[in-house]
Amino acid sequence: MLNPDSVGRTFAGAESVTVSQSEIDAFCAVISEGDTTVAPPTFSIRITLEQSQEILSNPEIGLDWSRVVHGDQRFEIKRPIVAGDTFKCSSTIESYKVAAGNEIVTVRSDLHSLAELVVSTWSTLVVRA
Repeated sequence: MLNPDSVGRTFAGAESVTVSQSEIDAFCAVISEGDTTVAPPTFSIRITLEQSQEILSNPEIGLDWSRVVHGDQRFEIKRPIVAGDTFKCSSTIESYKVAAGNEIVTVRSDLHSLAELVVSTWSTLVVRA
């Protein structure tokens, strides 16, 4: 069960991530996107998901990843991601509720390039009962 004291807390990712052109090219190839000058809007999930999973796997938070299913995803993009961008990721547990025995958690992950907020993503996760 998620530790209710985690709601509202922001956790910083441990490492910076630098985006390479080859990563953008590979992502574009998978979704059949021909323009690789900027990363597609959903590219940011490659970074935020990995980083937020690492953060939320902390035992003090209490999220059981073995029972998690994805409920919803949305993005707010301030500017496109391009090769050479370096990001720090932070994740904030924005909300938590229990419905029909399932835990529903919304996590916002922010990608910052220095002081600039570039992308925010919201993931709603359902932890099955």
